[in-house]
Amino acid sequence: MAPLTVDSLNPAILKVEYAVRGELAIKAEEYRTKLKTPNNGLPFDRVISSNIGNPQQKGLDQPPITFVRQLAALMEYPALAELAPGVFPEDVVQRAKQLQEEIGSIGAYSHSQGVPFIREHVAQFIAERDGYPSDPKNIFLTAGASAGVSLLISMLISSPNSGILIPIPQYPLYTATIAQYSGRPVPYYLDGSADWNTSLEEIHIALKKAEAEGTKPKALVVINPGNPTGALLTEDTQIELIRLCEQNGLVLLADEVYQSNLHSPATHPFTSFKKLVSKIQSSVPLISFHSVSKGVLGECGRRGGYFECTNISPEILALIYKMVSVGLCPPLQGQIAVDTLVRPPKKGEPSYPKWKEETDKIHAALAERTKTMASRLNKLPGVECVNSPGALYLYPRITLSQKAIAEAQKAGKQPDAFYALQLLDETGICVVPGSGFGQREGHWHYRLTCLCPGVDEYVGKLEKFHNGFVQRYGI
Repeated sequence: MAPLTVDSLNPAILKVEYAVRGELAIKAEEYRTKLKTPNNGLPFDRVISSNIGNPQQKGLDQPPITFVRQLAALMEYPALAELAPGVFPEDVVQRAKQLQEEIGSIGAYSHSQGVPFIREHVAQFIAERDGYPSDPKNIFLTAGASAGVSLLISMLISSPNSGILIPIPQYPLYTATIAQYSGRPVPYYLDGSADWNTSLEEIHIALKKAEAEGTKPKALVVINPGNPTGALLTEDTQIELIRLCEQNGLVLLADEVYQSNLHSPATHPFTSFKKLVSKIQSSVPLISFHSVSKGVLGECGRRGGYFECTNISPEILALIYKMVSVGLCPPLQGQIAVDTLVRPPKKGEPSYPKWKEETDKIHAALAERTKTMASRLNKLPGVECVNSPGALYLYPRITLSQKAIAEAQKAGKQPDAFYALQLLDETGICVVPGSGFGQREGHWHYRLTCLCPGVDEYVGKLEKFHNGFVQRYGI
């Protein structure tokens, strides 16, 4: 018998699916390679990767924030400060020296929980954001928020009947990780007819269904702002969710990585769960996640993030520390990026004007693209699209005819995947079908980012394709 076959592997990994890097993304990369050859026969001249929130990816090309990259350069090669005098602003040089004194070489391992000095700054950021204290001992720096999510889910799934409540639609990291550790997803549906509002009634329905199936729910995942929906929770809803967790003995996992991606903060502000748990003096166990991959930094490849533990006992904190220590430490450049996330230049410092100009420009571009795309998509026949107040995405619902559904079934595809594959084949635009995020039966969606420059041309291609699809298959 061969020592390595599919049947010889952990069967749990066969159940893992991750749509944002799935079939469509693989085919898009094949097209990208094919475009490099002359006379390739493709009806488009570039692939547009709208399937994942990867701002600095080639083709999306969001410029990196200068302050972040200057600090990274000096941390990577400290001698640059002397070799290139006057090139780096004085506050960047001083920040680098300060971090170098604490860290030493970034080629060395750090504390497994993350550099203590940087964790202190994260705690200060949280305290200033929320108005309540934060303890650096309760903060773990991670290789992106995903690493923290995976760790906590792996610890919470104690048996095959352990369940994790997840919103539908959801970011597929959650279903993939739950499958990897042989747990059970417990889906609760968001309300697409009410701007993707979180319904407590739906969560109660999910809890009753779980009980009937012999599933023991261990935690509630809340993504705020939402992914893929971009929805923002009100404080009243958040407090209701906290009380629900108290009543049902659930850990609250708050995915807040898009907290600074707000397109209309005056009318749709962000409030952290940590703030409200502190305000109402709740005892609910809370884990809050943040990342340098989103916001305006978009430093996905640096793999930097953190999670904060609230109302978690010293015994559990010790076990979390034991588990993170197995991986030795998070990437040092990712930790340094976290420091820039929570400690950006302040008014009056040399780097502040450029930092303010760059971040304002990105916020404005994302808000304008989101508004333009939602407005134009909503004018298409059979398309409904919420103008997302947060995050980096739109999640339009598409009405598909029986003819289109039948053709999809004949091709062995989900109907929205059938639609998305044709969109890719005709335009080079790669999106993620809603079936990869979860959706109500008979509903079809796709998620696309609002990161693409040249929004008029981009939406024009979406419009032309959709109208052609409707002509072929009806509505």
